Amino acid sequence: MANPFAGEVALVIDGQRHVMKLTLGALAELEAGLEGDSLVEMVERFESGAFSSRDVLRLIVAGLRGGGWRGQAGDLLSAEIEGGAMGAARAAAELLARAFMAPEGA
Repeated sequence: MANPFAGEVALVIDGQRHVMKLTLGALAELEAGLEGDSLVEMVERFESGAFSSRDVLRLIVAGLRGGGWRGQAGDLLSAEIEGGAMGAARAAAELLARAFMAPEGA
C-alpha cells in the first residue's frame, strides 16, 4: 500500500501497519551498511531481478527507520510480514523506486 504523494510505502509487520520512506538520512545509513557495494549497484540488482534477501532486508530496515521506527534488522528475523518474502520484496522495490522518482511537475 503506497502513498503516491510522499514517496512512502506501507508494510504490515506482525499485524501492525508501518510507514516506510527513504529519507536522506535513511539512504546514508543504508549506503554505509552496503559493505563495499554502492547504492547504484543495489538499484541495478533490483532492476535486473538479481537482488538478494539481504538487499530486501536492508531496504526494509532503512525504510522503516526513515519512517520513524527505532528497531534493528535483528528485530525482523522472526517477524511476520504481510505477503511473506514476496510482499517484502515488492515493498522494498517500490520503496527504492519512489526514493528516486522525479517529483510530479518537475
